[in-house]
Amino acid sequence: MPLLPHLWTITPRLRHAMRPQVPPEARPWTMTIEDPRIGPVRLSGRWRELQGSDEAVVVVHGLGGCTESHYMLRAALAVEEAGLSCLRINLRGCDRQGEDFYHAALTADLHAALASEELRQYRRLYVLGYSLGGHMALRLATEEADPRLAAAAALCAPLDLARSQVEIDSQGLGVYRRYMLGNLKKIYAGIAARRPVPFPVERLGEIRFIREWDEWIVAPRHGFASADDYYARASVAPRLPDLRVPSLLVNAESDPMVPARSVRPVLENPPPHLHVRWLPRGGHVAFPRRMNAELGEEAGEDLGVDSQVLGWLRRQD
Repeated sequence: MPLLPHLWTITPRLRHAMRPQVPPEARPWTMTIEDPRIGPVRLSGRWRELQGSDEAVVVVHGLGGCTESHYMLRAALAVEEAGLSCLRINLRGCDRQGEDFYHAALTADLHAALASEELRQYRRLYVLGYSLGGHMALRLATEEADPRLAAAAALCAPLDLARSQVEIDSQGLGVYRRYMLGNLKKIYAGIAARRPVPFPVERLGEIRFIREWDEWIVAPRHGFASADDYYARASVAPRLPDLRVPSLLVNAESDPMVPARSVRPVLENPPPHLHVRWLPRGGHVAFPRRMNAELGEEAGEDLGVDSQVLGWLRRQD
């Protein structure tokens, strides 16, 4: 793969580490939900209420990410520019203070967020997910959800979890895999300090691949027989015909972490509710600042991809 897509992927993370983006001021958001297996689970996030707006966006991070990931802050800025209220949610455990960890189809957190007190006043709701968060946004859109949910969007999202696991566990993507697993292990260690967990913390060093994480951590906690069972039952790919609201998938042709070859086979006959756009440039959840994503009349070279996606969401009936 050419070097440029890796630079598009890595450079924004390095830039953010050295000079963090400053999102609009937002207050802490928390709520507790009941998990059928382990009981009360705390959720957290950052909530920005924009006076006069009757629309709100729930923004969802990717695997090992959180509300403060660079693309989440970029999204918050785009939502602010669009004049909408914004909830950036930490999926369970990702604030390093929770009692549980999530998986790719655990949409209970998103259902709870849509039903939260803060979002009760809004006429229209949207969900915008990045990477694995995009997979979750699409899963949510296949389920019976809050009737105010008007549309969903996914950026750089995997669709078939088994195909994506093979890609991310390949030899050439070790730097990304180690980064994600490092974050996941920190989340897991924090949870282990508060309650019993299915895999000993002292053995986390043995996990070097995403498949091992899914086999030894995700599957036993969430009731899957194995990693393969998890991929088969959790993947949104076979459920795309069940989409209930207009949904947008925006992926980059040269994404090094979710390669096009792992996504295209699922999209040979996209269902009517799924709108697909492939960007000729960009990395994983990062794109050149000015690029037309061809998302309609409001798209243009003067808008970032995130802003164009928000424009598309708002135009859906």
